[in-house]
Amino acid sequence: MKVSAISVDLDSLQHYCRIQGVPESVLDDRARSLVDAVAVPRYLELFDKAGVPATFFAIGAEAGPSLRRAREAGVEIASHSFAHDYAMSRWPADRIEQDLDAAHTAITEASGAPPVGFRAPGYTLSAALLRAVARKGYAYDSSAYPAAPYWAAKAGVMGALKVLGRPSRAILDSPRVLLAPIFPYRPALDQPYGKGDAPLKELPIAVAPVTRVPFIGTFVTMMPWPVVTMTYRAVSALPLLNFELHAVDVLDVSDGIPEELARQQRDLKVPATEKLSRLSKLFGWMKESSDCLTLRDAASRFDLN
Repeated sequence: MKVSAISVDLDSLQHYCRIQGVPESVLDDRARSLVDAVAVPRYLELFDKAGVPATFFAIGAEAGPSLRRAREAGVEIASHSFAHDYAMSRWPADRIEQDLDAAHTAITEASGAPPVGFRAPGYTLSAALLRAVARKGYAYDSSAYPAAPYWAAKAGVMGALKVLGRPSRAILDSPRVLLAPIFPYRPALDQPYGKGDAPLKELPIAVAPVTRVPFIGTFVTMMPWPVVTMTYRAVSALPLLNFELHAVDVLDVSDGIPEELARQQRDLKVPATEKLSRLSKLFGWMKESSDCLTLRDAASRFDLN
């Protein structure tokens, strides 16, 4: 039977301000706490009703009390770095290792268990970053996102924001990611987007075969439903359907998100009730047609030796 996995990046709204070139001063205390106080409980309720496991990628500097509740509910807690700096892949090795160590400690203390998986900020890997993750002894990385439409759209948005005088702090990944495998593989330590003999496994985020259209939370919550259905049929043929979401995929403006950010991050205009309804339906499909696992368990399922 094929394998599927649901994962959520717990990025706070501050990071969306940085991506969109919006001043973080627009966020009040409630907006800054929405991920821990609102998004995580909504996801836990959604997972419980659907009867599916999941993985949270937590940011060490923002690790809150909800992580322990999530782990006790059966959610795997993995690392999404400590500072969630989009330029992390360009840092020197010693700085990368310091960040990974700090994240490991913070997430272990907050959740009660050490992480065994990693996802890079902005999905962007480098040889130095992958080597550091491997040295941590992690079982898997899940950063590769070989989605051509996403890469092109990101390049366009970053260019437009620069022209508007509010440059994004995001980083555009190497074009090599567009040729990365779309199925689980062992990466090369000197080239993360190519096959090699690294001691950890790479679990790419789901994209459709051939077109490499990304199948992630924003796509499912915003695209016309017939398009979602058609794309799901394509990605469900993958050995691993690694469905990635963000915390904001269950939030909307009524939760206290400032209009200045919602104007730029248009998925925040979609009512949370509509998002939850769509995700519930998708999770039902995944559960019926595949073994739905945490990413930790999915990594152990694939023998890539």
